[in-house]
Amino acid sequence: MAGDRNQNAYTTARIVRHYAQLGALQPAEKTVFDRLRDRLPGMKMLDLGVGGGRTTKHFAAIVADYTGIDYSVAMIAACKQRFAASSQALFAVCDARDLSQFQDNSFDLILFSFNGIDYVSHVDRLKVFQEVCRVGKPGGYFFFSSHNLQGLEHAFDARKQLSLNPFKTYVNLVMLGLLRCFNRSMTLKQLQASAHVVVRDESHNFCLQTYYVRPEEQLSQLNAHFNNATVYAWKSGLALTGASELVANADLWLYYLCSID
Repeated sequence: MAGDRNQNAYTTARIVRHYAQLGALQPAEKTVFDRLRDRLPGMKMLDLGVGGGRTTKHFAAIVADYTGIDYSVAMIAACKQRFAASSQALFAVCDARDLSQFQDNSFDLILFSFNGIDYVSHVDRLKVFQEVCRVGKPGGYFFFSSHNLQGLEHAFDARKQLSLNPFKTYVNLVMLGLLRCFNRSMTLKQLQASAHVVVRDESHNFCLQTYYVRPEEQLSQLNAHFNNATVYAWKSGLALTGASELVANADLWLYYLCSID
């Protein structure tokens, strides 16, 4: 199964080492961090798919209570080693699809960064949203990132890989060739007609099955459990304020901040 393949990949030593050395926040994460800065000291936080502790470094010392979870035993071991001297962070092996070890209405802020939600099936993705809503406090925040199908369309279109820089054009076309090779049954026309797809992309040398979704579809998925969703561009960290900006954006991933019902 694709989900099992993804989970197995996150236990490999090479990938664990990669995540264990990361420390910087993405532009959109900085935006939301600044937006919530004054409220963070009073918040109880759940960091889903914490990986090697990239976000722990920024949030654990500021929030009132911090718990980082991951379904990879190896990732949690790396976190515990990385933050062995800290008493401010609790880490546990736990799957975001089943948060039964946490009570209802437990957390003020729930984060699922680095597109972690994109490595489970569509059905399981909806389970994650349901579980987040259950353990989140009404009026609390859920913040996550997800791959943008419009960005994948751009990457799949040979005409958009051409550049005045010959080397950049060469690299773009090589990546396009690999992308199409690993997704032989997928066409640009199919992507354009889809609300969401699962493909093998360049993530960790094409070893992962990755979920891509249109922002309008993602907002629709959130409607059942969340409200007041704001979408942020990956590269600029700026909010996308209108329908035209959502449709035009071709960042490879986007960030979503919403309130829990």
